[in-house]
Amino acid sequence: MAGTGTISSLAGAGGNNVTVPRHKPADQVMDAYWVVPDGPGPFPGVVVIHEIYGLNDNIRDIARRFAAAGYAALAIDLFSGKSRPLCLMRIVYGMLLRPLKNGVVKDLEATLSYLRAQPEVDKTRVGMIGFCMGGGYALQLACVDGDMRAASVFYGANPRPLDAVARACPIVGSYPEKDFTAGMARKLEAKLDHYSVPHDIKIYPNARHSFFNDRGAAYAPAAATDAWRRTLAFFEEQVKR
Repeated sequence: MAGTGTISSLAGAGGNNVTVPRHKPADQVMDAYWVVPDGPGPFPGVVVIHEIYGLNDNIRDIARRFAAAGYAALAIDLFSGKSRPLCLMRIVYGMLLRPLKNGVVKDLEATLSYLRAQPEVDKTRVGMIGFCMGGGYALQLACVDGDMRAASVFYGANPRPLDAVARACPIVGSYPEKDFTAGMARKLEAKLDHYSVPHDIKIYPNARHSFFNDRGAAYAPAAATDAWRRTLAFFEEQVKR
């Protein structure tokens, strides 16, 4: 069923490969996967950010699932045209030394601008979802983009400083109990409560890192199904309306 089945259930749905300008240099681009729902738009939009495996079939499937649920989805490849080890060094450097102001955040801000400029997208109704590394960046964008309606994080690191969430958009988070991010989830929820930011944070018992990836050894079907249901329900309330 569209929007409610396993991630791979929509593997045959269509989409297009596109390029998105980076923040800088101006002549560099990122590869991306773009999929739009059937029917008349404009639609609410969502940016999908991959984990350390890059823009692969799993992430494309997630974009197609969002399209089946009524969203124009743009899955970005942050590693485009660059050495993956160098990209990971840049990401670690940015998270540790320039949190909220690093080059990857700027590239994702450019991605949001690209998404909002598409005629199929209602630029006032945009959200973001990320996994692991991408989840950490979804949380950072939640704190720096004042127009984003909601962010979904799957087992991602918290922004630094955590008090930055005082200005965050609504956040839905899904975390595995058997993972270092479970402690981060508890700290995040406490801060979101403190600052009265709308949120839905859940830690799944016995689940492990990457439990949402149905191509990985840690895939947990029951947790993944419930996390997807919660994510769609949260976006329905915060982004679609």
